[in-house]
Amino acid sequence: MQNAVSPVLASAQERARAVQAVLDKHGPEMDRQRELTQDVVDALAGQDLLRMLLPKSMGGQEVPLVDYCKACEALAWADASTAWFVNQSNVSMATSAASMPHEAAAPMFEGPYAGLAWGARHDKSKAIRVDGGYRLTGTWSFASGGRHTRMLGAHSAVQNPDGTPHIRYGRPDDRSFVFLRSQARIIDDWHVLGLRGTGSDSYSVEDLFIPDAHAPARDVDDERREKGPIYPIGSTLLYASGFCSVTIGIGRRLLDSYLDLARGRHSRASPTAMARNNAVQREMAVLEARLSATRAFLHEAAGEVYDASARGGLDLDRRMRLRLATTWGMNEATDVSIACYRGAGTPAIAERAPFERRFRDAMSASQHLQGMWPIAEMVGRHLVGTENVVQFV
Repeated sequence: MQNAVSPVLASAQERARAVQAVLDKHGPEMDRQRELTQDVVDALAGQDLLRMLLPKSMGGQEVPLVDYCKACEALAWADASTAWFVNQSNVSMATSAASMPHEAAAPMFEGPYAGLAWGARHDKSKAIRVDGGYRLTGTWSFASGGRHTRMLGAHSAVQNPDGTPHIRYGRPDDRSFVFLRSQARIIDDWHVLGLRGTGSDSYSVEDLFIPDAHAPARDVDDERREKGPIYPIGSTLLYASGFCSVTIGIGRRLLDSYLDLARGRHSRASPTAMARNNAVQREMAVLEARLSATRAFLHEAAGEVYDASARGGLDLDRRMRLRLATTWGMNEATDVSIACYRGAGTPAIAERAPFERRFRDAMSASQHLQGMWPIAEMVGRHLVGTENVVQFV
């Protein structure tokens, strides 16, 4: 039975800002350890930031999408790895729970420390349909935050025992499978440029039985049990909105740091102090405009999608607009981060300065599938009205 949860009175953004100090303090250590510190996990749980999108029926908040974006951005301003984990876990857990039987999901995701991590889908796994469930085998990578969640998950197409595709709802069945982290073999291979604190290890299972109740088809209307406006939006656009907000938060922190530096620095390469340099002044204004415009576009598109979902009228045009806002936003925010790092000059390379780790985080975030330019090309084909393969919406 779901425990009683104290009502959340502060907004998601306010609660995210309330933990910024502890994230800021522990950021370098999380980068070294390649995982969040317990103090940070406790702070997130204390502000109930791990259940922002979880259904209210299970003790969650079902935060509106724009409010959720603002919270992810505020967390990323302090530490990008933490924000990345919060987004990954919130979306994974909420979209799974919304399509699972309540009696299975509620105890699985109970309490403020609830979380779910999993890796990217690929075509080398096996999920064999058997009586009462599935036998799952495979190895997956990029389980962001998996060192802090009791549950892991994996995605796979489903096969019949004879190897043929299992068909459901008139098409090949594709599912997410949720299981205890203790049931998987963890592979410590997260040695990367940035976002180190996410601890995004690989993991594998072999012939693991997954009962039907723990194998949701997350983005299939036929299986969605929760009716809130968040859930018809689907996992891909929810991930995209959160990850775009993370890149905006990184860009904002680097721009704030660049402004602070410029107020008191005189570069040897210039005859004037940075604060009195016309080129620097112009750059600051342009970067502020670019980042603010990116944020406004994201929030406008996210708000339109959420409102349309609430009305039951979410169409492809609105989905494509949010798809464009998130892909464009990740690239624009990354370019702002690069400009701030370059503009700061030599001081930016020092570990003690606020640039180096966040620049690495920005570069790693920019490499995610959600920010790849071919996705914008798909949106362009939709706008033109030419032949198109619609995906990631």
